[in-house]
Amino acid sequence: MDTLRAMRTFVRTVELGSLSSAAREYGTTQPTVSKLLAQLERHLAVRLFERSTRGLTPTEQGQRFYRDAKLVLEQFDAAVSGVQGMTGQASGLLRINAPVALGQYRLNAMVQQFLAAHPGMEIELILNDRFVDLVEEGVDLAFRLGGSLPPDAIGRHLATIPRMLVAAPAYLARRGAPAQPADLPAHDFVRFAWTPGATIDLFSEGEQRQVETASRYRVNNALAIREALALGSGIGLCPEWLVRDLLDSGELVRVLPGWSARPQDLYLLYPSRQYQPLRTKLFIEFATGQLATLPGFDRAAA
Repeated sequence: MDTLRAMRTFVRTVELGSLSSAAREYGTTQPTVSKLLAQLERHLAVRLFERSTRGLTPTEQGQRFYRDAKLVLEQFDAAVSGVQGMTGQASGLLRINAPVALGQYRLNAMVQQFLAAHPGMEIELILNDRFVDLVEEGVDLAFRLGGSLPPDAIGRHLATIPRMLVAAPAYLARRGAPAQPADLPAHDFVRFAWTPGATIDLFSEGEQRQVETASRYRVNNALAIREALALGSGIGLCPEWLVRDLLDSGELVRVLPGWSARPQDLYLLYPSRQYQPLRTKLFIEFATGQLATLPGFDRAAA
């Protein structure tokens, strides 16, 4: 029996909660996973799972073995990383989660550069806008934009990103440019569909204003908002990384340039500070360096 393989399969089965989920992750079949776990139970001479029609539940011995096995696997991965680090070579799969727009617009190209520099690596870039549980979903690294983080979150603050009001010159020519925050309710405001309410907070030299906005168009994707604004659909509140190139080209201009919203923080989260594989460490270093060169990411404030 391949003990390490069996231990990895056992750990992920516990974390994912089912044989089928573990089988999908490892690209194999459910019977194969079941057979491997049965071999591990015979080898240990203990029952690791209670099996029922509702699924799998770790026994008391299974819970204890899960904690110990996870630690052993982390230590093994750290030992492998140490050896690989002597040659600078990295291999294996890295699963990365990120918000959809950030992944499509900024991270996709970055990942391609990283893969070109590390031919032994594989990367799964999983894009969605929900807050995933890194351990339960087998994610090695997760980019997070804005919002509060869980108290037990482990990671690195990468950048602080300015957020500003922008619109297309054609829209402003048609509707007029607001001269003060109080003028905004009379304009079409393009915003995220899932944003609660239509009130925005604006700041200028220590002064704060709360402004109600009216949105005829709401969409749950930042790239769609970017395109809608460039087409002249209205005024939007955007992070600088999303619109910096359009501002530089003149396709968008700042509205109320003396006013800004609260900045957006970018974090890179990982499941543990200890026993990070070489591939994880290399990507963290690479991503940190790359973001410092991209427009719209204020590294000085990070």
